[in-house]
Amino acid sequence: MIAYSCSEIAVRAEKCNNPDTGAYENRPAEDFSNCILMACVDNCGMPTFYYDEMRSTIEKQTGVPADNIYIHADHTHTAPYVVPDNPSQSDAAMIREYGEFVKKRFADAASVALRDPKPARMGIGTVRAPERIAYIRRYKMKDGSTVTCPPIGDANIDHPLGTLDQRVNLIRFDREVADSVVILNYGLHADTLNLDEISADWPGELCRAFEAVVTDAKIVAFVGAQGDVGSTHIFPEPGDMNDTRISFDNEMKSSAMCRFVGRALAGAALQIYDKVEYVDVDSIAALRKTVSVAANVPTEEELPTAHLYKKLHEAGRGCDIPYTAMALTTAVATAFRMCRLENGPECFRFDLTGVKIGPVAFCGIPGEPFTEIGRQIKLAPGWKMVCPTINTNGKEGYFPMKSDYADGGYEAGSSPFRPGVAETIIDGALRMLNALNIENAGR
Repeated sequence: MIAYSCSEIAVRAEKCNNPDTGAYENRPAEDFSNCILMACVDNCGMPTFYYDEMRSTIEKQTGVPADNIYIHADHTHTAPYVVPDNPSQSDAAMIREYGEFVKKRFADAASVALRDPKPARMGIGTVRAPERIAYIRRYKMKDGSTVTCPPIGDANIDHPLGTLDQRVNLIRFDREVADSVVILNYGLHADTLNLDEISADWPGELCRAFEAVVTDAKIVAFVGAQGDVGSTHIFPEPGDMNDTRISFDNEMKSSAMCRFVGRALAGAALQIYDKVEYVDVDSIAALRKTVSVAANVPTEEELPTAHLYKKLHEAGRGCDIPYTAMALTTAVATAFRMCRLENGPECFRFDLTGVKIGPVAFCGIPGEPFTEIGRQIKLAPGWKMVCPTINTNGKEGYFPMKSDYADGGYEAGSSPFRPGVAETIIDGALRMLNALNIENAGR
């Protein structure tokens, strides 16, 4: 999994010494204190403490400061756990062993990347995503309710709650006498397969399809804001159901769907790959911004039902909970959130992570932001391109917009945060990107 679809990019912070090629002089091999390391892992998203351990392990092995390490999980729903949900579960020891293996392999991969720096130039481009691969997955129903992933073709569906961001960002690093490295940034759940498979989902298919055509490049997906975006068309057109099944939660999932999405996004990347705009990279930098948000603590009146649903679910008696399909998933997830926060805390603090590579900014968010968060962050002034990424250096839950809490649904019900978390993230991200742009200009 890691060896195939993880790309590590080590970028140096020296002034350009060749304006014709954009090349940078290398520092001595042992000095990585000013490097920025960016990496992607095929995982649904690890606990924040695990990201911290990964970065600490990499720092000890390479010398790259932990604050300069940007680890993104693409949120595939079909990857092994790295931390057990429950220490007493039967496979807890095996999961812990795998988690230690992943940390070690990531540090090894970082060491390999840092031993092989190449002068490079950077190109950027944006293209519209193909049709029929992404849809807002939250809907207002005609009866006034809000449903995440309603039944296919349900006559009660009225309209989607949100607007897709169909921009596909592509960043291309052309290295001297070496394969190019490509980052694709697009907001879409990596959840096109059934849960009994192990796969990198569409990010893995993207790699295979793109690299089969462009044989001298490696590509990796840094997934953008996707908390309310899936791949299911609730009113299927002819061909939408080819080799595709409807999952328990009313979504179109299959190996064929995974291939379709990955190949379609590979096509988008190919559409812009040879037409990127090459830009000067005069400086690089990394910055963190800590934000504080109120916890979505349950009321005393909500707790009895929450405890009952949690108990029934853990006993394998979900059929006794008066919901089906995604409504059942919503009820259970909401109950677990309430039980988890029964005794607080009253607030959470977490970090946003910013990276500057010349005129391009990456904004790492430690969870699953709704697409509107990504839209707002992309408006940050002073940048030629802004790439929000999910599950970066942490996984704290869903980040719905304030209006989405009023509408309800799975994401709002399960989110550990009170309404206003999205707006806090947007404000914090814009402040961070502004500071990153001003304070580090020309360094």
